[in-house]
Amino acid sequence: MNRRTVLAMVTGALLLSACTGTGGSSKGADAKAPDDPSKVTGTIKVLTVRTDLVQNGTMKKYAAEFNKTYPKVKVEFEALTNYEAEVKIRMNTENYGDVLLIPAVIKKNDYPKFFASLGTQEERGKKYRFTDFTTVDGKVYGQSPNGVMPGFVYNKRVWREAGITDWPTTPAEFVTALKAIKSRTDATPYYTNFAAQWPLTSWTYVNGSVHCDTRATTKLAEGDPWAEGADLRVGDQLLYDMVREGLVEKDPTTTNWEESKPRLAKGELATQWLGTWAIVQFQDAAKQAGVNPDDIGFMPFPTAQADGKFCSTVSPDYNQAVNVHSQHKEAARAWIDWFTDKSTYVEDNLAISPLKDASLPGVLKPYEDAGVKLIEVDDAKGAEVKLIDDQSEVGIYKPEYRQDLIDLARGATDGSLDGFLAGLSKKWTEAQQTVGS
Repeated sequence: MNRRTVLAMVTGALLLSACTGTGGSSKGADAKAPDDPSKVTGTIKVLTVRTDLVQNGTMKKYAAEFNKTYPKVKVEFEALTNYEAEVKIRMNTENYGDVLLIPAVIKKNDYPKFFASLGTQEERGKKYRFTDFTTVDGKVYGQSPNGVMPGFVYNKRVWREAGITDWPTTPAEFVTALKAIKSRTDATPYYTNFAAQWPLTSWTYVNGSVHCDTRATTKLAEGDPWAEGADLRVGDQLLYDMVREGLVEKDPTTTNWEESKPRLAKGELATQWLGTWAIVQFQDAAKQAGVNPDDIGFMPFPTAQADGKFCSTVSPDYNQAVNVHSQHKEAARAWIDWFTDKSTYVEDNLAISPLKDASLPGVLKPYEDAGVKLIEVDDAKGAEVKLIDDQSEVGIYKPEYRQDLIDLARGATDGSLDGFLAGLSKKWTEAQQTVGS
């Protein structure tokens, strides 16, 4: 899973240059749901980032279950290690699989050129979460098979040994908790994963949770993300403070993502800011290390609202789509519907179902017990935010600026936090004027 899975969160928000090529000749095509599963035929190729599930045979098992309903459809899988780069090249042709994950390279307004519609948002929005993320002119062009939430993966045993049994309710309380871990245990309180780079992009997903604001993306498009009290500033301030207070690894440049999983499971590390997608990986690492997987916990960003409740955003993982040029759109649509509605993919990954009437996975029962409010941030301004980010060269969905933030906090570079964030604000707000003109 590793980096490729978190890219579902990260690259879903990146903006790259638009593809050129043959997409568009079938613009406006629909991939209609089949009426009779026994009559659906064809061989479809499904592109995926899940190299692990292809290699260990899990995807074949899903296909075998799918064939119990659709016996005349043959499903072939192709897992791509560098998914974004490889699919970008393929999409200059018509040959990019029958089912694929929508790559960040495609601008939202261009979805009808490359993907077949799955139906109207009015219709699909009654049953599924996240439909607005792939909606163009009222039609939906992709469906995520699971949702993700940002949060802290932590070792519950270590936190208990430090005397902390309740989730911190403010960033200041969180820093105090990490200081207790440092003084009362042998664990590194927080692990930045600086060297791996991509985990740092998860910090952008504090956006929305800090003030429980469904308009958080709109505010990025229209306001200053680093104004006093703004969500991104609150998150960046916490990351800065943890590093400044010496609550992270001694040398961030030597961190190792793969090694961090068993180390956190064993209690050598206490906390990382990642997402729900990581829970199963850390639990598996615990099992392999011979320690208790139930020690792996997950907590929301430390900003309980006025009513004493925490808040967390829920967003889609990569969205599956049907190639607009596919010769087997009905079979491709059948796969997407079955994989979303009927497969055990969500349960197997301890993930959040895109079905609105589904319950949270058991591992998130503490969220239910604590009454954590789950929100979906309105993505209507999502495309504009990506344009501003690209134009400003800030890179809120890229790792470099938070690497710079950590370097500043640990004294590797000179300057003040206020000056650093003011520089980001200047670039961002100037780009807003350009994009809006």
